[in-house]
Amino acid sequence: MLLAATALPSAAQPAVDSAWILQRLARPAPVRTPFVELRGSAMLKAPLRIEGEYARPDATTLVREVRVPYAETTTIRGGEATIARGDRRPRTFALSRAPELAGLQASFGALLAGDAAALQRDYRISAGGSREDWTLVLVPRDATLAANVRDITLHGRGAELRCIETRPADGELQRSLLAGAARAAIAAGDGAAYEVLCRDPAAAAQ
Repeated sequence: MLLAATALPSAAQPAVDSAWILQRLARPAPVRTPFVELRGSAMLKAPLRIEGEYARPDATTLVREVRVPYAETTTIRGGEATIARGDRRPRTFALSRAPELAGLQASFGALLAGDAAALQRDYRISAGGSREDWTLVLVPRDATLAANVRDITLHGRGAELRCIETRPADGELQRSLLAGAARAAIAAGDGAAYEVLCRDPAAAAQ
């Protein structure tokens, strides 16, 4: 009876590990997902809310398109990033000059590509929670990236990545809502409960 009793919680909440999560997050190109991002700054009275879409048009390209409150497109391919904003001439530069974009490519881009080897090369990975409410924590191995990013925590439900929280080495937590959580935040407007949508799978699924 004791064995049966102790087995029930495990059956109700299947164990989750990084391999299980990474398998389900992989998306063959082309793929798109909306995002809502909050950016804090000491110069702002409140975090800046940014809305847009991430796209992976092919296996080697990641595009971040901002639509609100301004128009900007960042294209990451290989070791370079190109930023186009309004009528300005696009700027192209090496990812080594922008650790935050390098981290985006190494984490989000590798996740969509299903490149577990690249993630394990660039990050120390740990997983927790259940299959319906999991977290994946990425800690940079590279000293340059680690000097700017302390860790990246992904929150998800099943095969859906709903939120990425990036904790800078110096600065405020940056939170990006994705997929169902982003759509819920867009529908809620300025009254969105970002942290709840990020961390509560039931709220993000509504």
